[in-house]
Amino acid sequence: MERIFVSSSNLYTVGYNDGISILEIQFRNGSIYQYFNVPLSVYQALMNAGSHGQYFSYFIKDRYRYRRIR
Repeated sequence: MERIFVSSSNLYTVGYNDGISILEIQFRNGSIYQYFNVPLSVYQALMNAGSHGQYFSYFIKDRYRYRRIR
């Protein structure tokens, strides 16, 4: 999945697959997580947020099933 670099102290890259509603996030520490059944609107809001990390903490973390892939 192609990911886009974001300006954040915690998040490094963010990608989204609209066909299967998976949000993929690489963190600055190198770990990569996939979040499942994330609506496109949530991904768009994340990318448009003034603080990507804060939006992630409030609206994604612990709200969607996920798996660590690295």
